[in-house]
Amino acid sequence: MVKPFAVRPLLALCVIGASPLVLATEGGVGRPITGQQVFSNAGIVPPEPGWVTSFTSIWYDGSLKGSKGAPISGDIGMDLDMKVSYTMANFTHVWDTGKGRWNYASAIGVPVQYTDVSINITGPRGRTLGTEDTGTQFADMLVTPIAAGYHFDEVNHISFSLPIYVPTGAYNENRLANPGQNTYTFMPTVAFTHLDGKGGEFTLSSGLEFYTENDATDYRNGDIFTLDALWTHGFGNGWSAGLVGGYVQQITDDKGDTADTLNGFRGRSVGAGPFVGWAGKFNDAQASVNARWVPEFDTKDRPEGNGIAVNLTLAFF
Repeated sequence: MVKPFAVRPLLALCVIGASPLVLATEGGVGRPITGQQVFSNAGIVPPEPGWVTSFTSIWYDGSLKGSKGAPISGDIGMDLDMKVSYTMANFTHVWDTGKGRWNYASAIGVPVQYTDVSINITGPRGRTLGTEDTGTQFADMLVTPIAAGYHFDEVNHISFSLPIYVPTGAYNENRLANPGQNTYTFMPTVAFTHLDGKGGEFTLSSGLEFYTENDATDYRNGDIFTLDALWTHGFGNGWSAGLVGGYVQQITDDKGDTADTLNGFRGRSVGAGPFVGWAGKFNDAQASVNARWVPEFDTKDRPEGNGIAVNLTLAFF
């Protein structure tokens, strides 16, 4: 048996497995944004049963310039520019499994996305999609049937989860700004958290993403590997600050006629930036607020830009 944790680790499930969404690999990006997959205490499933509610908002502004095209809505375009605001309300239920070494939870996330895309369509389908599109609609729902957490001791924890994106978001193959992807995405994820006992932590999160085929465009995104890390130092009174970084690597080629034209269109990105947060009591809830900025500095076959995220979490145990 492990002892009950302090207040801060109980906020572990701020977003179970929620990798943000901007278009698809078919849009040059995929679901992950660099450095946005990891969250504070991601390796901890709390021992106390109850509910955790979180609201996460991510702003991403990136571009893919140069002579090489990008697949989008079944066509190919060049000079891709995108601005995306992605906001998710996530609800996590921690099951009453006692305060042993294993604990379990389930979650569901409902996202809304604003998308602004501009691109010069060059073919091969020869459709007239225009060069710019903007929209605000519901994006694909995120369901995590099960997350299992194991406590090595009071400071070292690991979690395993299987988040699944369900194609419930708005999608139209004749539009550029699609918040939905028209695909299921299965994302087995493992995360490890080490608490330093002084309000700081080191968390490492890694996952794989497997996409089904987009039957509207006959395009199948390649498998994607993500690795994200978060290090923070505690300054007292619930405040902490540190660094967050991410690595996204597509490990298999995209499939389909458009993908073949682009030789599989395998992408990668690397980015890192600052993180600041606060955790404490708010009325009857345990609360956490944090923000991050992750500029990308090494990309291939993906837009390069900046990701800014703000998260609010309330835990009721």
